Amino acid sequence: MHFTIHDTPIVIHIMRLFAWLHIKLTGWQVDDSAMPRSGNYLIIAAPHTSNWDFPIGMSLAIHLRIKAYWIGKHSLFKGPAGPIMRWLGGIPLDRSKANNMVEATIQAYQESDGIAFAIAPEGTRSWSPRWKTGFYHIAKGAKVHIALAYFDFNSKKGGIGKLLTVSGDLEKDMQIIEQFYADINGKNPQNWNKDIRGLNLPKD
Repeated sequence: MHFTIHDTPIVIHIMRLFAWLHIKLTGWQVDDSAMPRSGNYLIIAAPHTSNWDFPIGMSLAIHLRIKAYWIGKHSLFKGPAGPIMRWLGGIPLDRSKANNMVEATIQAYQESDGIAFAIAPEGTRSWSPRWKTGFYHIAKGAKVHIALAYFDFNSKKGGIGKLLTVSGDLEKDMQIIEQFYADINGKNPQNWNKDIRGLNLPKD
């Protein structure tokens, strides 16, 4: 995997101090109750309703010493921001080649040890009718746990609250994930669809 902030001597120690200060000064609480201690795992981060999710998520990850690579839409990596985003752990996702990204991520897991990929399954800050399930197919194919990360703006608490072992039954596991996020609220509640399976969508 490519070189990131987590591999940068001195800088990462300074960033850990800044992350701790950011968390304290903004009044957030850190939840590490289900923090994986070793091995590979996949992080899903939700709800994703605001640009504020990124600095809070980065602060939490750095504070928890999670060396995470995050997958974001390719437009974030255009121009001079591209190298910075990659240094922060970013990997661009071209939606038209999403299946290739699933396969490439599974292969990266198989070739590495002690890494984590973070994905926002909603795929957008706006209201989404259902979650995209690419993260599930990655976790299943790579045989890794799914760490449920969250940002609850009501309680100002965030971190990793549950570790899910993939059963292979998509519907069953998505129901467990949906129940976990049921009482969690994003910064912009109108953009947060808690019906992540899209069960209440109008029928065609």
